[in-house]
Amino acid sequence: MQTFQYQQSITVDQAVQAGARSKTAQQFADVRFIAGGTTLVDLMKLDVERPNQVVDINTLPLAKIEPAPGGGLVIGALARNSAVAHHPVVQRDYAVLSEALLSGASPQLRNMATTAGNLLQRTRCPYFRDTAHACNKREPGTGCSAIGGHNRMLAILGTSKDCIASNPSDQNVALTALEATIQVQGTKGGRSIPIQDFYLKPGSTPNRENILEPGDLIVSVTLPAPVPGTQSHYLKLRDRAAYEFALASAAIVIKTNGSRIERARVALGGVGTVPWRSREAEHVLEGQTANAATFRRAADAALKDAQPASENGFKVELAKRCIVRTLTGSTQSA
Repeated sequence: MQTFQYQQSITVDQAVQAGARSKTAQQFADVRFIAGGTTLVDLMKLDVERPNQVVDINTLPLAKIEPAPGGGLVIGALARNSAVAHHPVVQRDYAVLSEALLSGASPQLRNMATTAGNLLQRTRCPYFRDTAHACNKREPGTGCSAIGGHNRMLAILGTSKDCIASNPSDQNVALTALEATIQVQGTKGGRSIPIQDFYLKPGSTPNRENILEPGDLIVSVTLPAPVPGTQSHYLKLRDRAAYEFALASAAIVIKTNGSRIERARVALGGVGTVPWRSREAEHVLEGQTANAATFRRAADAALKDAQPASENGFKVELAKRCIVRTLTGSTQSA
C-alpha cells in the first residue's frame, strides 16, 4: 500500500471541497472518501486503488433512516447495511431490500459497510483485482484479460469488447427494482439521480462506472412510497450458501389483482455489468396472468440479449430459472 494523506471531514461541504481536489472521480482518483472501508481498503492493499488522500466521512450526519416528505423512506449514505436490513419499515414495506442485504457478505461486514459505499462497490473480476493482468477498467487501453480467461463469474448482459466485469452488489439490484433515487451533493449544489441513470455500461470506457464527478458525495437514497398491495422478493443463486457473490439473482417488486399482474419491476444481479433492470420482462408480465408460462416468457425476454463468454454460458438458463422462481414466490405470497 502506498502512503497517503488522511483527512477527516466534519461537514458535507468540507468533504465536497476535499473531494473536488481530485483530478478524476474514476480509477486512480487522487482523493477517495472512506466510510466502512470494506472495499476501498482491500483495493488499496492490492495496489488497485492508489489515492493520494483519503477523506474520512464517518462523522458526517448521514446515517439516519427516516420517512421521506410525502411518503417513502430516506436512507442516509452512512447507514450501515445491517441497520437498513433490520429496520422495521424496510422489512415491512421494502422486503426485497432487506433480503438482498442479508444475502450479502457476512454479519461483520454488514455492520461496517454503508449504503453509499455499497452503491459504489467495485467489481470482483479477478483480473481487475490483480495488477499483473491487463484490465481496461483498471488501466484503459491495456485490454481485457477476462474475455479469454476465467470468466465464469462475470457478466452476460451489458458487456462490450473492452469489458465483461459484473457488478457485485446485492443491495443495488434491490434498489433498482424499487426505483430508488440517489441524492448527491457536489460543487454545483445538490441533485437527485434515478438509480437507472447512475451507472454506466462499460462500452469503450469501462474505467468510468457511474456519472459522479470529482467532489460529488452521495448523501442519501430515497425509496418511493410502496404501492398498496405490492409484494417483493430477492433470490440469490451462488456456489455456497453464505459469503459468496451471485452467479445470478433477481429482485422482483410486483402487484397482482387476483391472478392478473397489474405492475411489475424486475432487476437482475450477477449477470450484468451494472445492476440490470429488465423492462423487457416487465412488459411481458404486466396485464398478464400470473402463471408459469407467463413467468417463463418474461425470463426469456430478460435474457434475449445475453452474450455469454467462454465459461459462463450456463448463466443464461440459471438467470431464467432464478426469475421464474422469484416471480413464483412473490405471487404466491400475495
